[in-house]
Amino acid sequence: MTMTECNPTSDWKDKEWNKFRDWIVDVLHTNEVTVTFFKKDGTERVMKCTLNPEALPPIVIKEDKKERKIPEHSLAVFDTELRDWRSFVIKSVKRISFNME
Repeated sequence: MTMTECNPTSDWKDKEWNKFRDWIVDVLHTNEVTVTFFKKDGTERVMKCTLNPEALPPIVIKEDKKERKIPEHSLAVFDTELRDWRSFVIKSVKRISFNME
């Protein structure tokens, strides 16, 4: 097992952030990822999360609920410790790490 880590930088342009977002989504689909980011109030948060379909709860569709627009600047993920959906702003990410098997 190999630990992989990525440390984005505020010097990145939108092109780099978009590539990073695409990359992290791919990683989240197959791994549990530890994401360290800054919340909107400025505090740092460390979250273990995933988008692996095998680890997600069943989808419940509510008939009267409006479809939500997914903002491209943030990412919704499943917090594996709280067992609930959370999101973070991509440009607030300080570090991500995960194990490759």
